Amino acid sequence: MQTEETQQWFDPGDLQCKRPYGAAESGQQVQFSLYPPRAEGFVRGVLTARWEFDGGRISETALPWAGIKGDRDHFTGTMDTGGYVGLVWYSLRLERPDGSRTEVGEFQLTVYEKGEKVPSWFGEGVTYQIFPDRFRRLSAPDPTGMVGGRWVHQSWEEEPEYRPNEHGEIRNRDFFGGSLPGITEKLPYLQSLGVETLYLCPIFEAAENHRYGAADYEKIDPMLGAREDFEALCRKAHSLGMHVMLDGVFNHTGFVSKYFNGDGFYPGPGAGQSQESPYYNWFCFQNWPHEYTSWWGIYSLPTTNKESKEWLEYITGENGVIRSWLRAGADGWRLDVADELPDFVVNAIHRAARAETPNAVIIGEVWEDASHKIAYDVRRRHVLGGHCDGVMNYPLRTALLSFLLGGGGEELRNTVEQQRQNYPRWAFYSGMNALGTHDTPRILTLLGVGSDRKGDTSRDFRAHYRMNEEERNRAVTLLKLGSLLLYALPGSPTIYYGDEAGMEGFEDPFNRRTFPWGQEDRELTDWFAALGRARKALASLRRGELRWLTCEGPVVSFARSLGEEVVIAWANAGEMPQEMDLPGGGTEPLPPMSAGFFRWDGEQFLPMAL
Repeated sequence: MQTEETQQWFDPGDLQCKRPYGAAESGQQVQFSLYPPRAEGFVRGVLTARWEFDGGRISETALPWAGIKGDRDHFTGTMDTGGYVGLVWYSLRLERPDGSRTEVGEFQLTVYEKGEKVPSWFGEGVTYQIFPDRFRRLSAPDPTGMVGGRWVHQSWEEEPEYRPNEHGEIRNRDFFGGSLPGITEKLPYLQSLGVETLYLCPIFEAAENHRYGAADYEKIDPMLGAREDFEALCRKAHSLGMHVMLDGVFNHTGFVSKYFNGDGFYPGPGAGQSQESPYYNWFCFQNWPHEYTSWWGIYSLPTTNKESKEWLEYITGENGVIRSWLRAGADGWRLDVADELPDFVVNAIHRAARAETPNAVIIGEVWEDASHKIAYDVRRRHVLGGHCDGVMNYPLRTALLSFLLGGGGEELRNTVEQQRQNYPRWAFYSGMNALGTHDTPRILTLLGVGSDRKGDTSRDFRAHYRMNEEERNRAVTLLKLGSLLLYALPGSPTIYYGDEAGMEGFEDPFNRRTFPWGQEDRELTDWFAALGRARKALASLRRGELRWLTCEGPVVSFARSLGEEVVIAWANAGEMPQEMDLPGGGTEPLPPMSAGFFRWDGEQFLPMAL
């Protein structure tokens, strides 16, 4: 374990101690240097490395004494990564003539595929996540004959169905009728927010309103439209400088689907009806037909058999799902529950996407640090190259929430720096950075009242609760602070539909209400539009270097720089005035509960209007 004292001897985030910064490309040499005080009397240094993806092989590299720097000894040496790809866990050891020693570490080194290139369009621009059924409808649809026994709310303003049925199930068969043409109609609105990527939650035919249990990957859900509507949406989006990313849910299908066909809706025999079905080996039966592996034990979401060659060909083959929808106009895929897809499946998806569209992007749903995530007892290869180009950045969301709700700026800086050290640069800059998603309570509600309101967790209470004026004003202020930091950090700032309009709501389904067209919070919408303009106009915010300034208590500030362009982002989440340091010396007073940008004009930093 590293002590407070040895932190002064070796800091993996300091280029004087380790080069290159952060992850290393396979074949690259990595230099390590230690700086213990002369009084310690060390005569020898050793780097011990455990090469995890190489059977746990142990190697030792000498770190010879290299001279004196100030009042400290300097031990240095180089480790050659060779052709290795994977994680290296290393520690450093210093030895005295009498045989006594001091250990420093252990630390993670990520070694990724040499020559890996990731399209930059995703990480540079703003992403907007849409839950299609709830974004925009042009008319109330007729669900007659559609899969799932669905029903449609006649009023767009009604509450989503949240009560269990007579069997104690919440079946998610209530629809509002949002459509692809509705999204197309609102593309100019999204463009006004500076959006450059549309991330659409599943759009394929499915029984449930969330569509995370696909019934037919080859068909757009008829309530959303048809393939032609999707192609039209992509053409219009592309004409406005936007990309379209689809949600790929391949770990499981629906019980109600043409593949499993548990309720017999589809004419052909599904795996749940006949062992002669072409889809039978797509699933894992313990006792056909009623006992099978399902996602988290939810019977309505039978898990797919990843060892099935037929299934994998259907998803990743030349005419498979991945390539077919890229041909239709999609620009990339977000992989639902990426941890539950074996590495060889994610790699096959990645290869299929790049083969069809060299500029396609694959983003994985990963809730933890993706560089060392273990799932099903396997260390995943998410960001080692040839798998995910980036991942959903839930650790950043957690750190931002903590900061906004009273945590220290040090924690936010440390979280971001840990990612920057563990991820390849391309993965760090391709993160999907969001404050809210379809799987979390609305960010405004979290900032105003938290995930629980006075301990009342009843669904009736949560369905009807709305913040009072004081709670909402504070939440709006904090959301403005958090969103500014989100837009200024590396990675794609991502808006969950309606957050920019001031939508409230606890967990599903209250976080999936319909978009309040005509009743938006204009203060918030204008704020997000201003942030979008800044993100689009300032190259330093899109791909510039990151340098931390003041990160202490309620204050976070950092600089993004690219060439001569330097922008400082800052936030004071406290209720008292604070100060931040400026590059080159001096300080700047910060009003309470506020955030903003400063921009270098060639002579000084000046406040930048939003």
